[in-house]
Amino acid sequence: MSVLQVSLIAMVAVLLAIQLKGGRAEYGFLINLAAGIFLFFCIVGKLEVFIRAVEQIQSFLTLDTEYIAIMLKMVGITYIAQFSSGICKDAGYQAIAAQIEIFGKLAILVVGMPVLLALLETIQEFLL
Repeated sequence: MSVLQVSLIAMVAVLLAIQLKGGRAEYGFLINLAAGIFLFFCIVGKLEVFIRAVEQIQSFLTLDTEYIAIMLKMVGITYIAQFSSGICKDAGYQAIAAQIEIFGKLAILVVGMPVLLALLETIQEFLL
């Protein structure tokens, strides 16, 4: 699905939600949620292409597969945290959305810690 098609679907969902917001706000929220889930699955389809490209790059270079896996985990954590935070913001729960964003940032920090440790080890080897 092209970017234009996805954008049009998203705009239609937003316009429908705005129309319904005046009378039945819960229907507008449900339309936004359905559009968000649809867009999520569209993005997952595009991620398959990205993963295949990363695997090809990895075959050309001598990279540790652990670092590629960490990068993909970081992308996944970021997307899921942003997606769920956006849903909470749309529902009017900004405090919960902020907590999700903080948790996502901390999760990325924890997942990326092996990369930081490897970098520090490499720097230490150069200095000694």
